[in-house]
Amino acid sequence: MKKKNWWQEAVVYQVYPMSFQDSDGDGIGDIGGLTQRLPYIKRLGADVIWLNPIYCSPNKDNGYDISDYRNIQPTYGTMAQYDEMLATAHKLGLKIMMDLVVNHTSDQHEWFIESKKSKDNPYRDYYIWHDPVNGQAPNNWGSFFSGSAWKFDEATGQYYLHLFADVQPDLNWENPVVRNEVWDLMKFWLDKGIDGFRMDVINLISKEAGLPDIPKPDNAIYADATAVANGPRLNEFLQEMNSKVLSHYDVMTVGEMPGATPEKAQEYTNLSGNELNMVFQFEHVALTPNPDERLTKWNDEKIKLTDLKASLSKWQLGLDGKGWNSLYWNNHDQPRAVSRFATDDPKYRVKAAKMLATTLHMLQGTPYIYQGEEIGMTNVKFDDISQYEDIETLNAYQQFVLEDKIVDKETMMRYFATMSRDHARTPMQWSTEENAGFTTGKPWFNLNPNYTDINVEASLEDDDSVFYYYQRLIQLRHESELIVYGSYEAIDPEDNEVFAYRRHYNGQTLLVLSNFTDRDVVRDYGQRDAKQCLISNYDDDQGDQLRPYETKVFLFQ
Repeated sequence: MKKKNWWQEAVVYQVYPMSFQDSDGDGIGDIGGLTQRLPYIKRLGADVIWLNPIYCSPNKDNGYDISDYRNIQPTYGTMAQYDEMLATAHKLGLKIMMDLVVNHTSDQHEWFIESKKSKDNPYRDYYIWHDPVNGQAPNNWGSFFSGSAWKFDEATGQYYLHLFADVQPDLNWENPVVRNEVWDLMKFWLDKGIDGFRMDVINLISKEAGLPDIPKPDNAIYADATAVANGPRLNEFLQEMNSKVLSHYDVMTVGEMPGATPEKAQEYTNLSGNELNMVFQFEHVALTPNPDERLTKWNDEKIKLTDLKASLSKWQLGLDGKGWNSLYWNNHDQPRAVSRFATDDPKYRVKAAKMLATTLHMLQGTPYIYQGEEIGMTNVKFDDISQYEDIETLNAYQQFVLEDKIVDKETMMRYFATMSRDHARTPMQWSTEENAGFTTGKPWFNLNPNYTDINVEASLEDDDSVFYYYQRLIQLRHESELIVYGSYEAIDPEDNEVFAYRRHYNGQTLLVLSNFTDRDVVRDYGQRDAKQCLISNYDDDQGDQLRPYETKVFLFQ
């Protein structure tokens, strides 16, 4: 292991501001609410807060369509409130990592408004415009939010590229002026004193020259991250970003990279530090694609533990000593971890949430906790499409149920109940008060009705809660270089009931055992010879027996 960096030893807490805490009664979470809750995050033990976008936005994709990178969305507050929040966080010893969304802008950004005016407008080349090909879209690329990735502009007779919604046109990173605009806006926030960036779909910024079709039968429209990601100039762009901006600040960077491989991530997160610190890869949260590839992620199949282990092990081994992993189960784009990877059955939910936390936090990398994960929040049960809000979910229903009729309503609703991004976006559950203590007004989005049972207030009053278990896991990581830096050894990869692995560092060994089932199982990995059991989600030790969703961590000297 080369130089040790503060971000390797940190634990990150992700705040989705719309749903975290409302301070002014308008039903939308805001900066004032975050400031109010900073002591809670500090109490948990996290070091860094990753804040989802709070910039000016038409909010077609909940802030990931930015119209002004240098100003705060009025519903979130003012720049003065932001500055106060940043100062308060720093006084508490908390760092703030902002979301950087520069693969695309909003179509309401001044750059795109100008770009659309004419082919010879100075801003035209800020975006990717293309003539029709045989009267059609330039290629068969699909939007990740359904349909074609191209939209025709009648006024100028050309198409523009949007890998996401049509209100999110992709920036043209081939244009050095665009890159300099990005460097300037990054410096604007870094000079305010922020502590890093999470970079949205950053490995999509380099497009393959000529924008070739994705090889598919009949040239069907198809959204494929592996085909459009990791373009030929990505390393060059990231190195330029590092030399022009990042290398001048002591900050943390994580790049969201759909379609990345460990081999590619070694380049992006190399420990020499000339690109980024770590990546968000998606392999372990994309293990159950629909057999009909047109439906992409929409499915309700349970993940096989052997597949999950293989994916996480591949990344642990692939980046050890060469790069750095980010560790996460869920975020604002993923369903709730306990519902997806274990069980939200009230009988086992608390044990299962602790088991998942242990499995993840004992790996090598920087752990990320998504708001509410630390109290075991679950997926929400919606009965009708009208209850959903997320643009990806609504577009999928429109395309696959109403237009293409690929799947019936009942099946699609079942898929949404498993996979919709909206599960992560229900308001934070603070208490049993009206609206879970999130707001005194009408919440912008439905609450999960189980807030009366699952909430922060109850968690803080219960010594055996998921919250205090997360707190202990974070303390262990802060105290142990073995947990942070140790190498990884997989155990019994074909075991579909127990996730077991070892970590090794400076003559010490850690053994982690997690039962992913609701049954008693027996496993002997020499744990009786351990120096001590560091943590477990059961009060007593039954030796080689692992009870439902039991997890244990053993230290060997």
